[in-house]
Amino acid sequence: MEIWINPACSKCRSALSLLDAEGAEYTVRRYLEDVPSEDEIRDVLDRLGLEPWDITRTQEAAAKELGLSDRAAWPRDASARDRWVAALARHPKLIQRPIITAEDGTAVVARTEDAVRDALARPGTAS
Repeated sequence: MEIWINPACSKCRSALSLLDAEGAEYTVRRYLEDVPSEDEIRDVLDRLGLEPWDITRTQEAAAKELGLSDRAAWPRDASARDRWVAALARHPKLIQRPIITAEDGTAVVARTEDAVRDALARPGTAS
């Protein structure tokens, strides 16, 4: 399993603490330093079963600068999906965190203890 984190984020630190407490085997990806490609973002979105706008931190300064809240300029539909993915790749701080990719091919946005435990309970997750 891999967890995408921002070390400055308290939710990320909490998720890591829980993974450690449960003895989980995982790899840390500091996604602000090791920025995911557009293809990696698409893969994580598929694993999450979400769209890019669902994992976008719209209150970040970059989101406001880009005008992401303007639905006319940034529609939330299939026609704009690639544009949203490109924005996340160019501005990784916009990606919601932490994200855990589970061994069974799924992923979760692990902002709560329950979400982390859900990832740990997925088939094939080693602990």
